[in-house]
Amino acid sequence: MATRTPPEQLSVEQVLAELKALEDPKAREVNQRHGNDIGVNLSKLRAIAKRLKTQHEFAAELWATGDPQARLVAILICSPKKYTVEELDTMLREARVPKVHDWLVSYVLKKNPESEHRRILWMDDVDEVVACGGWALTSHAVAQRLENLDLSELLDRIEAEMQQAPERLQWAMNECLATIGIHSPEHRARAIKIGERLEVLKDYPTPPNCTSPYAPIWINEMVSRQKA
Repeated sequence: MATRTPPEQLSVEQVLAELKALEDPKAREVNQRHGNDIGVNLSKLRAIAKRLKTQHEFAAELWATGDPQARLVAILICSPKKYTVEELDTMLREARVPKVHDWLVSYVLKKNPESEHRRILWMDDVDEVVACGGWALTSHAVAQRLENLDLSELLDRIEAEMQQAPERLQWAMNECLATIGIHSPEHRARAIKIGERLEVLKDYPTPPNCTSPYAPIWINEMVSRQKA
């Protein structure tokens, strides 16, 4: 029987030094275009986390440094379900770098059941970053078909607020609009009509072989794939 390799034991200073040594000016230049203060290739960053494995207490130490790259490592080595809702709230408010925010939502908040108890409050928060997290979790809840969702009410709110929302929040609301259209056949026609009327991200440049973020195109493309 093969023996398991134990987690590598490093100090916070050693992790920070290793991340600094991996600094790639070209990677930083590309990431900064998207507002990310990150200069390490993410595959190499994941390799560090893979060596560390799960170390929840150490993850808290890395997060506390405030360094965006260390926080990405922290997200990868933590135990998502061990966080209290108060800890999740604090981390979400601190996640100002888009990539850190995205990973926190995807790898931690979506895996912690306490997030559902705070999701609606986060959606209504005056802090755009926090509200984005709430909307991202709502999109996840729509895709999971949670029973406590009022999709008609969500569409009402998206129709009333999305066009004037700040950019990051607009993206999060647009994702929720598309998710409703993709996963709820009975609300699909309305979701498409809202997208067509508001025209949010209609002209967003989309690379070849990628799906447009414009909700009507996004919805129709994903539904056609489901039927294929």
